[in-house]
Amino acid sequence: MTQIRIGDAARYLGVSDDTVRRWIDGGILASTKDPAGRLVVDGYELATLAHRNAVLPGDPSDIGRSARNRFVGIVTDVLQDTVMAQVELQCGPHRVVSLMSSEAVRDLGLEKGSIAIAVIKATTVIIETPGGKA
Repeated sequence: MTQIRIGDAARYLGVSDDTVRRWIDGGILASTKDPAGRLVVDGYELATLAHRNAVLPGDPSDIGRSARNRFVGIVTDVLQDTVMAQVELQCGPHRVVSLMSSEAVRDLGLEKGSIAIAVIKATTVIIETPGGKA
């Protein structure tokens, strides 16, 4: 069972430490003490809470896709030369960067401040864990 410290739980969910403590005080999230006496929450319970509270912006494209990972965001930067471009989106707390042709940038009308959707096919997503556990 993964135990997560309050500060880390807050950082993972994009809320303050005080919010996590209020959830604990309000009975929304259970806590225990680790061997050092610090307040911790169960990782599984935290994941369940995060999933239940997730507010995802709707996909404005109204297109069916096989890819399940879609991040709606705002274009924060476009760097391009005559052939290639790097487009950066801020999707909530997540920064997503895509490399594409400059022609695609022009065709899509991408510019700083545009709304765009990053579509990521799950077969190319790499998952890492802290501490080198394999």
